[in-house]
Amino acid sequence: MKRRKFIQSSLVTGVSTLAVGGTAFTSPTSAKTNMAEKTFNLNYGPHEGMFKNLAGNDFIDQIKFMHEQGFRSIEDNGMSKRSTSEQTKIGEALAKLNMEMGVFVLDKGGNGANTLAAGKQEYIDIFLKGCRQAVEVAKRTNAKWTTVVPGDFERNLSIGIQTGNVIEALRRGAEILEPHGIVMVLEPLSDTPNLFLRTPDQSYMICKAVNSPSCKYIYDIYHMQRNLGNIIYHMDQSWDEIAYIQVGDVPGRNEPTTGEINYKNVFKHIYDKGYKGVVGMEHGISKPGKEGELNLIKAYREVDGFL
Repeated sequence: MKRRKFIQSSLVTGVSTLAVGGTAFTSPTSAKTNMAEKTFNLNYGPHEGMFKNLAGNDFIDQIKFMHEQGFRSIEDNGMSKRSTSEQTKIGEALAKLNMEMGVFVLDKGGNGANTLAAGKQEYIDIFLKGCRQAVEVAKRTNAKWTTVVPGDFERNLSIGIQTGNVIEALRRGAEILEPHGIVMVLEPLSDTPNLFLRTPDQSYMICKAVNSPSCKYIYDIYHMQRNLGNIIYHMDQSWDEIAYIQVGDVPGRNEPTTGEINYKNVFKHIYDKGYKGVVGMEHGISKPGKEGELNLIKAYREVDGFL
């Protein structure tokens, strides 16, 4: 899946030359000076490219800029595809800034081409190789979570047999990850009805059956709104198996405030439940260029203002 395609016009009163909807903007340097320091109530994690117009194309520079705007984590779905030297540099930059590494996608961790539901040994071998690789990626980046998508339905098998196949594969993956304190987070998605894993209750059941601290699931609010709605209820029902949260508004999969989800209420609920993990910003930006990036941070300041 191509999942990677995926600052407050009022950030601080001192940003005097910003004119949203007009042509004037502060320079990146000036913006950094005026908008720095204030952190958020929740630990939001942007990804590469979100601030490329304000911080430049270099990911390390973007990470520094994120920190200056108050973000204290990142996520990077494609980390496994980066060179070992780049992974190391990113890990060192995060450590220096005291920032947290969020999820990265486990390489070939189950998809339409090698679905774990099929129970085929060659698919399981690919998945387990990805788990061993994830251990090394996590060491270089100080990561704790790696995303696993079990893949598509194997429609010539009953749902019970498919579920058993997925549980068995995940148990073997957990045996590799658990000694290193790494958690694979299953992700129920809404991209296509062919996907095996789509709902919180299904994810909850599988995590309980695997019975390992290294097998939990991501509650991606964008996908859950599309599949089910009733976001807070379904979150509460399976809360003890949720290890990671991601966001995106519906429709459009852009920043909060652009769609139908009341993110200020949802974030307050997450905060009140005591969630201290990363809230991954796995979404696009509704407006292009510097204006869009400034508006992105403004949106997060707005929905984070629940206290």
